[in-house]
Amino acid sequence: MADSKPLRTLDGDPVAVEALLRDVFGIVVDEAIRKGTNASEKVCEWKEPEELKQLLDLELQSQGESRERILERCRAVIHYSVKTGHPRFFNQLFSGLDPHALAGRIIT
Repeated sequence: MADSKPLRTLDGDPVAVEALLRDVFGIVVDEAIRKGTNASEKVCEWKEPEELKQLLDLELQSQGESRERILERCRAVIHYSVKTGHPRFFNQLFSGLDPHALAGRIIT
C-alpha cells in the first residue's frame, strides 16, 4: 500500500462521500457489531501499550493517505478495542449493545 495514492478530497462528490461512509459503516457492522457481540469471539484482543503503538500507527500524517489505508486503520482500531457490547464484557457502565442507542450515537 505504500504506493497507493492519497485519498483526494471528497468535497462536492456525494457519491464518493457515500461510498466512503458505507465502507466505514460496513467495518463497524462487521467488527464492532457482528464480531463484537458474538460470544465466541474475544472481548478484547489484548496487546501491551508498546505493542499497540507498533500495530496502530495513529500519528497525524503530513499528507493524505489512501482510502484503503484509512479503512485498514478503522478495522485495526476496532479490532484492538475492548468490545463493550460483548455478552461477556462486564462493567458498571456498560451492558451490551442497544442498536437504537448506537443509531442515536451515529446521528449525534
